[in-house]
Amino acid sequence: MNYGDTIQYLYDRLPVFHQIGGAAYKPGLDNTIRLMNALNNPQKRFRSIHVAGTNGKGSVSHFLAAILQKAGYKVGLYTSPHLVDFRERIRVNGEMVNQQYVVDFVENNKNLFDEIEPSFFEATMAMAFNYFADCEVDVAMIEVGLGGRLDSTNIILPELSIITNISFDHVGFLGDTLEKIAFEKAGIIKQNVPVVIGEVLPETKPVFEAKATQENARIIFAGEVVEVQFKKYSGNKMLVETSDNKSYTVGLCGIYQLKNIATTLTAIELLNQLGFKIDETAVRDGFENVSEITGLKGRWQVLQQNPVIVADTGHNAGGISYVVEQLKNQTYSTLRIIFGLVNDKDSSAVLALLPKEAVYYFTQANIERALPADLLLQKAQSAGLNGGAYLSVEEAIKSAVIESNPDDFIFIGGSNFIVGEALNYLKK
Repeated sequence: MNYGDTIQYLYDRLPVFHQIGGAAYKPGLDNTIRLMNALNNPQKRFRSIHVAGTNGKGSVSHFLAAILQKAGYKVGLYTSPHLVDFRERIRVNGEMVNQQYVVDFVENNKNLFDEIEPSFFEATMAMAFNYFADCEVDVAMIEVGLGGRLDSTNIILPELSIITNISFDHVGFLGDTLEKIAFEKAGIIKQNVPVVIGEVLPETKPVFEAKATQENARIIFAGEVVEVQFKKYSGNKMLVETSDNKSYTVGLCGIYQLKNIATTLTAIELLNQLGFKIDETAVRDGFENVSEITGLKGRWQVLQQNPVIVADTGHNAGGISYVVEQLKNQTYSTLRIIFGLVNDKDSSAVLALLPKEAVYYFTQANIERALPADLLLQKAQSAGLNGGAYLSVEEAIKSAVIESNPDDFIFIGGSNFIVGEALNYLKK
């Protein structure tokens, strides 16, 4: 098989959550343990940092990967989902896994996949861990896929655990209260492994403290260590200042990144206490050039000027609320929003947050889970939003651009898949 055939095999043979949703979800670690045992447990051959949370875990993972790389470490980075290319999920020092490795790994383990029948995520994670071991990385940033306690990544014994925040998402799997969701996320807290909590609520703090006590794990709340304030924008970068009078230029412009930056700074302080050597130069360089170092896309990413086009992967009520706050800080003649959702999100909660003065282009990604554009339009109209329905992301973008003046602002979001298809189209 060539690379294209291999990726198609993975999609066709293994249940893919991001395409079909809950039918692909396989909670528990049994499959993962069998896979790792068959591969001689590659996860034990490198140090790791484990990152969970409803929102922000991808940004924190990329921030830390960039900073550790600039500190001289060889860094693995495992994240999900991808936006354009499957290989975005697996990187070493910012470089995506090469196509031949993907082909060879799948070819060599087809019989194992047939025997164990892992999910797409489980097989991909096994590939990532094997690749990191083969590359002899010094440390790997491992982003949780879904939840924490039963997530397949939870077989690692990390140097540090991080939980960014808790809000409502995947309630069918993680629970319908913040306490229940926090319990699932807190499942990554391990015996004697310190944990950084990026953001807490009155409902979630006792859950984290109880789990940390049970595991004899030191718990550090980022908000009690450092606060980060926005100063100003400088081009496509953001200037921030910390409560201990340090200033940083950050390559991700979303105001919602302030808590992710505080979480990252708290984690760095702890990593240095654990024996890592991360100097201030590495921190500054990593923050400023995170996208160039790690290949991160889709976090308030400016894609074009005149009109400005920005894409962001916020895709639940918590993430969308941050995006809406960011939109309030923009200047424009007309705000145009290209928007699509998957069918297992709480669309009513999300739509209620969106600005009513915008012109909307409701669309759908080319996946089975996509909420049909015409149905989304109906729901949006009930929420007081006005616009039209477009059967593809490309059609929606074309229409928005044609109807725009140079001083308009076009936002693209609602799901990772909408953003991924937008990036693919605009790249052409």
